Amino acid sequence: MSRLLAALAALILSWPVAAQYPDKPVTMLAGYPPGGLVDIVARIVAEGMKPKFPRGLNVVNRPGAAGSVGVAEMARATPDGYTIILTPDSALAIAAQMQELAYKTPDDYDPLINLVAYYPMIVVRTESEYKTIQDLINDAKANPGKVRVGSPGEGTTSHLNLEELMSTTGTKMVHIPFQGWAQSSTAMLGGHLEAVVAQPGELKGVVEGKRVRVLLNFRPERLKSFADVPTAKELGWDVAYGVWYMLLAPKGTPAPVAQYIHDAAKAAIDDPKFGADMTNRGIDVHYRPGNALRADLWREYKAYGELLRRVGLIKK
Repeated sequence: MSRLLAALAALILSWPVAAQYPDKPVTMLAGYPPGGLVDIVARIVAEGMKPKFPRGLNVVNRPGAAGSVGVAEMARATPDGYTIILTPDSALAIAAQMQELAYKTPDDYDPLINLVAYYPMIVVRTESEYKTIQDLINDAKANPGKVRVGSPGEGTTSHLNLEELMSTTGTKMVHIPFQGWAQSSTAMLGGHLEAVVAQPGELKGVVEGKRVRVLLNFRPERLKSFADVPTAKELGWDVAYGVWYMLLAPKGTPAPVAQYIHDAAKAAIDDPKFGADMTNRGIDVHYRPGNALRADLWREYKAYGELLRRVGLIKK
């Protein structure tokens, strides 16, 4: 009975908030710098949501610590729907297990909606001796520690796909973390790396300019915009960690407010223009509502926890 009364009290208290929402500008945090993929998707989604936010919906960048700085700020905010965040799942299922943060598990915030998903790829410069992923794997087996592979950072989804690929293929490559594609691509094109794990959205221009060659896609099925690139799974390697971009609100956000934000975001990603833009960037529109998303996040949290322990990034 006490739980029922508490639930009713919370619902009653939320009514005035929901009735007025949104009566002031809403802040959408983005946990990565301007110009990156998180920032780009956040601004496109926010633009599509703005008709439902007449007082304003402003994207504010809060980069740092693999996206966890922004998520921590959101988690500490008042749960009234005026501070939300667009974040990749890596800040939730990976960074939260590697650092002491203002949030820990998927029960420490309210998932609202999943928007898009993509899977990293392994690329080399066009001058590389590696014409196929098997060439790279064979060289890594014959010369352990020779092949240097860059990623957007330690503990990112790109890094963990690489770790799992090494484990599955019995190879030893040298992982070199960078802060992003701008740095890692420069190092690779300059001949200081043999390969880079990168996002499909970052690759289109350099692939079309014939500066890089894509060897492997970690997506479960081939991507139409990179139809000639094999997947790890089709080559017999069960490695397919993807990246999800979602909207979160602080824990305890009133249900009517959460639904309002969900509906506005759902309308934005249902726009055919949004879908075409994402497809052009090698990204899938991947809708999931908050309740299903929380369950998926818990599954990922546990799976990543096992992987992080296996590669020594967390000890417990």
